[in-house]
Amino acid sequence: MCGISGFIDFTNNSSKEILKRMSDTLAHRGPDGFGEEFFEKDNFQIGLGHRRLSIIDLSEAGKQPMQYKNLHIVFNGEIYNYQEIKNELQALGHSFISHSDTEVILHAYEQWHENCLQKFTGMFAFVIYDEEKNNLFCARDRAGIKPFFYYFKNNLFLFASELKAFHQHPEFEKEIDTNALALFMQHGNIPAPHCIFKNCFKLKPAHFMRFQTANCKLQIQQYWNVYDAYNKPKLTISFDEAKTETEKILAKAFEYRMVSDVPVGVFLSGGYDSACLTALLQKNNTEKLKTFTIAMPDIGLNEAPYAKDIANYLGTEHTEIDCTQKDALDLIHNLPFYYDEPFADSSAIPTTLVSKIARKQVTVALSADGGDEVFAGYNRYDYLMKHGNFLNKIPAPFRKSMLGMMNVISADKIPYFKNTYNFHNRYEKLKRLLNNPSPKNMMLNLSKQFESEQLNDFLKTSFEELETAYLSEELKKEFYSPLAYMQATDYQTYLPDDILQKVDRASMSQSLEAREPFLDHHIIEWAAQLPDDFKYHKGIKKYILKEIVHAHIPKKLMDRPKMGFAIPIEQWLMNDLKDLVLHYLSDEKIASQNIFNPNAVSKLKSDFFSGKKELAAKIWYLLMFEMWYEKWG
Repeated sequence: MCGISGFIDFTNNSSKEILKRMSDTLAHRGPDGFGEEFFEKDNFQIGLGHRRLSIIDLSEAGKQPMQYKNLHIVFNGEIYNYQEIKNELQALGHSFISHSDTEVILHAYEQWHENCLQKFTGMFAFVIYDEEKNNLFCARDRAGIKPFFYYFKNNLFLFASELKAFHQHPEFEKEIDTNALALFMQHGNIPAPHCIFKNCFKLKPAHFMRFQTANCKLQIQQYWNVYDAYNKPKLTISFDEAKTETEKILAKAFEYRMVSDVPVGVFLSGGYDSACLTALLQKNNTEKLKTFTIAMPDIGLNEAPYAKDIANYLGTEHTEIDCTQKDALDLIHNLPFYYDEPFADSSAIPTTLVSKIARKQVTVALSADGGDEVFAGYNRYDYLMKHGNFLNKIPAPFRKSMLGMMNVISADKIPYFKNTYNFHNRYEKLKRLLNNPSPKNMMLNLSKQFESEQLNDFLKTSFEELETAYLSEELKKEFYSPLAYMQATDYQTYLPDDILQKVDRASMSQSLEAREPFLDHHIIEWAAQLPDDFKYHKGIKKYILKEIVHAHIPKKLMDRPKMGFAIPIEQWLMNDLKDLVLHYLSDEKIASQNIFNPNAVSKLKSDFFSGKKELAAKIWYLLMFEMWYEKWG
């Protein structure tokens, strides 16, 4: 796991010193080494920068940038099946001087060009410079585990693992894109390929890009699509057969992620996904796995007792660390540095804390992200399956009457439910569902905080709604089901733009490599073809995954409500963070920036502090933007 950065400059205003400054901003991603290559050509300059976190082949032979013949590479990630590809290449006449997966990528690219991507099982973002043809080849993994940003304006092309590297180039122009800001205010992140700055983009997952220096043109192409799996007939297979085959596919993917020359651990939350990961790995390993759990009992986030029971049952070497509310709050001021594009998922805080703890013992940690998207674990799937048809059957006039009453009655006035987890935010979303409960609008509304109409009041500049994968219509009618629609959409939006961005920045802030076993593409290609009933069965989410876990861990240890990794944002904003809110969302500060309408922000604050806790997420989004803007705007 590393950090990469670089440029192609047709104005010849770059230098090796600029390249080093760009690379140095990513030191937290790679504290074990660094390297830069700078090329002066007739009409352009090329820079390749790398920060190294040594995982495979710890020797100098694994150093980057790496060269093979006319090819130069900087690479962030891991190719887990590199040894198999290496054997295939050796049979074709290739010879190797290192044991690194980086060298395998170079040889694979020479042999198969862009088709090499079809061979790779792993997570990756890499750039290859072909010195003979004078072009760049850039690629990102199928799920979007590893980030890749790029900027192109005035004959300057920049690329990096994180946006902060671009600020080190004197020709980079940081102009906020209001359209992208609107996306952030809706989703709490900015979906690919969009970015907070104009002329700045993210390479979408499962895409590669060629930069031809002869004509200064970018060509972007998709090489894999999750819809190819969903647009197939469902398998005609018994549940027991499906369960057996699913476990085999999972076990193989999990074992691949143990390939490492440094210590590896597992994040064990006590939930089904991490329990499945731990159980199948420990079953096939004689050495005890290192597992890690974070407990934050004073803010109501404490899965540690459940995780400990599972660890004891499986026989892992378990580490449990208690963190206080102060530990969590102290991290907030550092979020804008590591999340250098506006980002509002508050679970970044506990994710950073557990990464910090794990890094004391291991360099690589396996995380169980992706299980919800692949096997249908989110509560919104519950809403869709349980309430979608019901809401659609309610006559529109009656739904509008209910919506009118909910607009008058605050969530905090609802007995009992007002004290349940995340109720205030869910109450706000239910109001939007009553307005239009179709699966498409249900997906959009459950994914948004601010509606477009609200943003027209909040933003001082008009905006255009940018196209995102939320609006994809690639799922063919003959294979359509509401559940498949939501899962496929999540896999292309919430997963890469929120979950994976969160885990990448949180783990790399601690120089920890986070691996995502559930995101092996073989798993989603298989699971997408399973009948919906195998994944969501009689109100049971992740049914097939849970049945696999019950074969290895007693059901009584697992049966409990899903807790998630949420923190009490409403309470914090009302109390501990109130001064922060009043400072960053002050009338004077908002007015001076000329981005938001001061009256709209003032009313939002007033309503929130008057008791409308359901507005907490909106306050948090604004706060996260304002803190980011102070650092990078």
